[in-house]
Amino acid sequence: MTAATVQLTAATAQRHLLLNMTANGSLGPEGEDLLVVRRGEGPYVDDADGRRYIDGLSGLYCCQLGYSYGPEFAEAAERQLRELCYSPLWTGSAHPAAIELAERLSRIAPVDIEHTFFSSGGAEAVETAWKIARRYHALRGEPGRTKAIARRGAYHGLTIGTLSLTDDPGLTEPYGPPAIDTRFVSNTNRLGLAPEYADDDLYTARLLAELEAAILAEGPENVAMLIAEPVQNRGGCITPPKGYWQGLRALADRYGFLLVADEVITAFGRVGEWFGGDRYGARPDIVTVAKGITAGYAPMGATLVSNRVVDVINRPGAVLNHGYTFAGHPLSAAIALRNLEIMERDRILENVRGLQDHLAKRMESLTDLPIVGDVRGTGFFYSCELVGDLDDGGFSDLARAGLIVDLIPRRLREAGLLARVYNRSAPLVQIAPPLISDRALLDRIADILAETLAEASARV
Repeated sequence: MTAATVQLTAATAQRHLLLNMTANGSLGPEGEDLLVVRRGEGPYVDDADGRRYIDGLSGLYCCQLGYSYGPEFAEAAERQLRELCYSPLWTGSAHPAAIELAERLSRIAPVDIEHTFFSSGGAEAVETAWKIARRYHALRGEPGRTKAIARRGAYHGLTIGTLSLTDDPGLTEPYGPPAIDTRFVSNTNRLGLAPEYADDDLYTARLLAELEAAILAEGPENVAMLIAEPVQNRGGCITPPKGYWQGLRALADRYGFLLVADEVITAFGRVGEWFGGDRYGARPDIVTVAKGITAGYAPMGATLVSNRVVDVINRPGAVLNHGYTFAGHPLSAAIALRNLEIMERDRILENVRGLQDHLAKRMESLTDLPIVGDVRGTGFFYSCELVGDLDDGGFSDLARAGLIVDLIPRRLREAGLLARVYNRSAPLVQIAPPLISDRALLDRIADILAETLAEASARV
């Protein structure tokens, strides 16, 4: 594209396109530049000016396979569209692609989870989990179970329902009171805690004691579900201590609520397993997925449900009065099936498992830099939590504006890396590279992070 064409494309977007999670009014000739991504190849994307970047975030945790499998997905899409372009999963109707995909998911899902309710994305999948939980309890004669438990700092979507499951006032307050009465408990971030909590047994006991106290305070008979990510994305790739998910299962069984694993990001290889919870011994009742299910080649979400829950909601005469027009769309289902086929054929999970220790060492070495307070993550999913110029490790307004808002994201992009830089109470730099990445590419990502954060450290 010529320079004039690039400018015209950006200007047209600024006039007509409302971007997600963006201060759209700040874009424009006098404001922030708009990154227009034109094409992708392997683990790279090119912008409209022809500059190439390592996609260090896999799009938005979606593009597990990078960008070079288009011909294979196009073939699967063409075959499906020649047979059937659309048919709803509605009032007794289904189509072969959705049926096949549901069966395929049942073979890789956690133990006892053999049923799938399709949707168009992650927020819808979480919304579905909530409605299924409510329906389950009502059919069992416990309609009073109307409360949820979620973890502080977590994010589960931006619909009015799923917003209720986050405690971020910046996201929730503009839209009024929450739709779901939610109690928040601690996540599993140990940064800043007393040294004794480095012991997994001690830390797990503390977390579970706090959770049990919250359940009792709300009244166990009022709690419908607890939702948690195996590795919490928001707040910086927060991994759980040993025994944590087993403890969640025990409390769910003791007090009768459902345990939901939000795997919208962690499923389909991000941490080297089909489902991230498998790494930590999770045994949820419901699992929500999206993003990697199609490797970003089509929109799709899904809520995977255990047999014991389905045995209740499928009672004769019971109606699951919930649905989406494009749930299990034939095109998306065909692409998801091809994605699973490619991941098995090309040993994508094995690639992550083979390289994860190397990436872990490279990321952990960043803690030698003064600005890096902690490195967290697993698999191909890592973040650096940054510390600043204030006595408590925070950033002054000047340092935040100069480093977190400007220098770090600018230098990363100039070096050819797209990563996520958070500008919140806990500033973070996060990576989630495509699962096809090789050792050399992971080293390049780590080198760019090290160079950028070393410059930022020198300026603190």
